[in-house]
Amino acid sequence: MGREFRKRIGSLIKLNKIVYLISPKEINKSFYSDLEKVLSYGNVKFFQLRIKDKKKNNIIKIAKKIKAITNKYKIKFIINDNYKLVSKINADGCHMGQFDGSIKIARKKLKKKILGVTCHNSLSLAKKAVEYKADYLAFGSFYKSKLKPNASRANFKVLNQVKKKINKPVVVIGGINNLNYKKLMKLGAKYIAISSFIWDNPKLKPEFAIKKFK
Repeated sequence: MGREFRKRIGSLIKLNKIVYLISPKEINKSFYSDLEKVLSYGNVKFFQLRIKDKKKNNIIKIAKKIKAITNKYKIKFIINDNYKLVSKINADGCHMGQFDGSIKIARKKLKKKILGVTCHNSLSLAKKAVEYKADYLAFGSFYKSKLKPNASRANFKVLNQVKKKINKPVVVIGGINNLNYKKLMKLGAKYIAISSFIWDNPKLKPEFAIKKFK
């Protein structure tokens, strides 16, 4: 089978966009080119900018560079925590934790933009998020996470409960890698949130790490 034939066949295969990609803790100079390579593979649906302890102007500057890249690959760009920044960057939405301010106010300010809500391991938090018209629900941590090593654990039962009682897309998070993600998807997850496996992988560069999820 020739190279050109394989290339044509490959272009006809559309990957399912199952990855909810979260930024590394620090954005270095090589990040932007790495992000382009990662997004070009075609299995990422969302990219979330999650950086802490930086000044607002720095975050906006970084976010605008990222927005140009996510636009190119038609990826939904989500800001973590701060719904007030969404309009300044023209991001596609915001992800809110339970301690990041009022989810009700965030929904109002975001208008028709995407609102995602962390629900940890709680069906009741999920139901409340639905009342506030969240667009997706995030659960975890299902495994030990490098990004949040002290995060409380979620159990698999909550995914079954949500699948039966709530009709919203579910994002799973926490220590997800190429060996455990399929189990979570079989239990009802629509998207898998990944960060460390892509950006902090001692064995694989980001553009190769992303190809493990399909």
